[in-house]
Amino acid sequence: MPQARGPVSTNLRKLISNQHTEFGVDLDAALRATDDVLQDDDLQLALFMAYELRYSGLQGIDDDWEWHPEVLALCAAIERLFEAALRERVSLPPLPAPDVESVAAALFELTGADSGPSVSRFLAKKATDEQAREFLILRSIYQLKEADPHTWAIPRIRSRAKAALVEIQADEYGGGRFERMHSELFARTMRGVGLDAGYGHYIDAVPAITLASSNMMTMFGTHRRLRGATAGHLAAFEMTSSQPNRLYGNGFRRLGYDANVTFYFDEHVEADAVHEQIAARDLAGSLVTDEPELLEDVFFGAAAGLYVDGLAGAQQIDAWTAGHSALRVPEYLDLPA
Repeated sequence: MPQARGPVSTNLRKLISNQHTEFGVDLDAALRATDDVLQDDDLQLALFMAYELRYSGLQGIDDDWEWHPEVLALCAAIERLFEAALRERVSLPPLPAPDVESVAAALFELTGADSGPSVSRFLAKKATDEQAREFLILRSIYQLKEADPHTWAIPRIRSRAKAALVEIQADEYGGGRFERMHSELFARTMRGVGLDAGYGHYIDAVPAITLASSNMMTMFGTHRRLRGATAGHLAAFEMTSSQPNRLYGNGFRRLGYDANVTFYFDEHVEADAVHEQIAARDLAGSLVTDEPELLEDVFFGAAAGLYVDGLAGAQQIDAWTAGHSALRVPEYLDLPA
C-alpha cells in the first residue's frame, strides 16, 4: 500500500487497514484548502488508492472495502472537485455534426493541433539513461494495467461502438495470449533496463500529476454518465500514440538497448496506427451517431487527456532540462548503477 502524502490519504490508509472505525478527517475542509486538485499529492493518492480497490486491490486490504460507503463517499467528493477543475480548464474545439466522419475529422484536427511539450522527442534525442528509466517509471503507473480503465466502458455502450471498443481492447490484451498483452510487454521493457516490473512498485516515487492522469481515466471509465468522455479519451490516446512510440523506441536504441526493450514501443507504432482509425470512427463516431447527446463529452474526454498529459510532460521536461529528477523521491529508487 502506498505511503500517505497528507491527512486524507493517511486517514484512508487507517480506515481500510481497520486502525480507525470511521474516516477521521474533515474531507470538505481538505477539498476547500487545496490550491490545485490536479497537483495535490494527498487527494490524488487517496483517490488512486480507493480506485485500486476496483482493480487488483491493495495488499493486505479486505476486498469488501471496494464498496464501503465511506470509501465511495471519499471518491465522490474528490471526483466532483476533480471533474469540475477539468471542465473549467479544458478548452473544447468547435463541436462538429454528430456523424461518424465529422466526429473523426474533428478529433484528428484536435489531436493534430496539440502543441504540448514532446517527451518523445526529448527521449529520442537528448535523454540520458537515467532519464529514460525515469520515463518508464512514470509510465508504469498506467502501462502495467494498460487498457483496464477504458475497458470499464464496454458494458456501458452498445452497438457498433461496443464492437469497436472490444476490437481495440482485444489487441491491448494480446488477443488472449498473456505474453502479448501490452501490459506484459511494458513489464518486459522495464525488466530489460533493470527496473522492478511489479505492479505499483514505484507508486511512492511518482508525482501527483501522474496519479491524476491515471485517476482521470478511471473516473471516466467507472461512471456510465461519462462514457462519452471515455470514448473521446481513448480516441485521443490512440491518435497521439503511433509517432511518439516510434520516437521512444528510437531513444532507447540510441541508448544502446536491444529489441527486448524496444519491442513494446515498436509494437505500438503499427498497432496504434490501426487503432486510431477504429477509435475515431467506429468508437467515438458511432457512439455519437447513436447518442448525439454525448458529443460534447467525447470532445471533453479527448481534450482533457491532451491537457493532463501535457501538464505531466511539461513537468518531466522542465525537471530534466534543469538537471533534476522528474520523480518525487529519486532516492527511493533501486536504479542500477
